[in-house]
Formats: sequence, C-alpha cells, structure tokens
Amino acid sequence: MKTRFVLIETSHAGNVGAAARALKPMGFDALVRVRPRGPNVLRQAETNQRARGALDVLGNARVVETLEEALDGISHLCATAMTPRDFGPPTRTPRQHFELLLSGALDVLAAPDEADAPDEAAPPTDASVSAPAPAPRCNQSGVAFLFGCERFGMSNDDVYRSDVALSIPSNPQFGSLNLGAAIQVVAYEWRQALGGFPVVEHTPAPQRADAAQVAGMLGHWEQALAHIGFLDPAAPKKLMPRLNQLFNRSQLTAEEIHILRGVAKAMLQSTPPKR
Repeated sequence: MKTRFVLIETSHAGNVGAAARALKPMGFDALVRVRPRGPNVLRQAETNQRARGALDVLGNARVVETLEEALDGISHLCATAMTPRDFGPPTRTPRQHFELLLSGALDVLAAPDEADAPDEAAPPTDASVSAPAPAPRCNQSGVAFLFGCERFGMSNDDVYRSDVALSIPSNPQFGSLNLGAAIQVVAYEWRQALGGFPVVEHTPAPQRADAAQVAGMLGHWEQALAHIGFLDPAAPKKLMPRLNQLFNRSQLTAEEIHILRGVAKAMLQSTPPKR
C-alpha cells in the first residue's frame, strides 16, 4: 500500500536525518517535508550524520508548501498527537488502528486507484509461517502519517482533518518522544501490520559433539584429574559418571570439546604428577 511520512514545519536538522534513518530499515522511502523551518537542511552535517545509511531516502525527500500537496493521492490520514483534543478523530494506538484499517473494519473513504504507482513495495511474507496471512481488505489508495513540528506538535486543523489520532503508549509521567523515535515506532508498527520482514538467521547452528568425542574428552580428563590428585584411580567412586552426566546435559559442541581437552592437556603438562 502506498505509504507516506509527512513532516510539518520541522525545524531541527537532526530530526530530518533521523526520520530518513528510521524509515529505510522498515522498507519505506516516501518522505515529504511541508514548509520546513530549517533552511538548507540537507547541507548540514548533523542531518547527514543522523541519516547515515539512508542518504538516498533523505535525498529523495520532497519539499512542498502546503499539506494538500503532500497528501496528493492519499485517502487515509493518520495524525500523531499526544495532546487530547476537545473533538476530532478517534484516538487509538498504532497497533490497534492498523489492525482495524487492514481488516476492512473501518469505513471505506476512497476506492483504490490501480493506476497509481505505490511509494513502497510490500515485503515478502515469512516462508516459515505455515499458513499465509489473509490479504488486507483495506480499500484505501494510500496512507499518510503526519508529524508536527518539534515545539508545538500538530495544529488542531491538521488533526481535525485526519481519520485518526495515533497515540503511542508511553510512561504517563513522561510520555513525550522525540520526532525520530516517534517515526521509528510508527514505521515499525505499520511494517509489522503489513506483514513484516522475515528474520534472517546470521549465526550458524553449532555442530553438536558426538558420543565418541565426548568419551574421548572424558578419558583425557580422567588422566588429568588423576595426574593432579583430584581423582584416585584406586577408588574413583562416581566422579567420572557424574562428569559424564554433567557434560551430557551441557550438550557440548565440537569446539567446546577441543577447549576442554586443551584444559586437560594443560593440567597434564603444567604440574608434576601427585602420588
């Protein structure tokens, strides 16, 4: 679904860079700035530092003078407002609202425009999920998330024209999020609602040691423990079987077997045998 993030009268250069940096990992790249207060923000060092790795999103961000221009082709507006209004759209958490929106439970405000190219592509579904998620039944042509300026937030008029006021659940004693953090939370929740990205396992599964390797290591340790006098070969009691159970519960890997045999070798070489 077409997705757009709109910054209204943003003044801090770092926040613009942080916005771009928040969007790219979530697979979004449509950023629009309405009447930005900071001049030449793209040339400031802080902007580029905060957008590290997402300079393409930053460079492609549009600048417009009116909110109407920013919302061209968008049918569903989500304001982000922490301060309750006397009247206006309903207030919901992002997760709650996105579930209603994509399930088709909300009133249909506009029919989808198939000729309108999307601003971002939906991610592939996770192949590990046994049953595919049902296709969204939302009939919106596009969704825009509106963020107000750092000092005053969104104006009442901009909130009133929106379909919902999104409120991020936070500490009642200190619920204020900076702009970059708020964008990151909303972008993450929206991406998850659309299906999310599969988690890629980067750490290879460790190779489990086989029985022969464990037995060889135990034999090595038996020699070393007898060498330092901890084990009496004439009266071993149950020391080695207990160690065997201990190592079995640990589910040792082949690399860990090498480490333990290295410890046994060091014991044999570093101390004289005790009689």
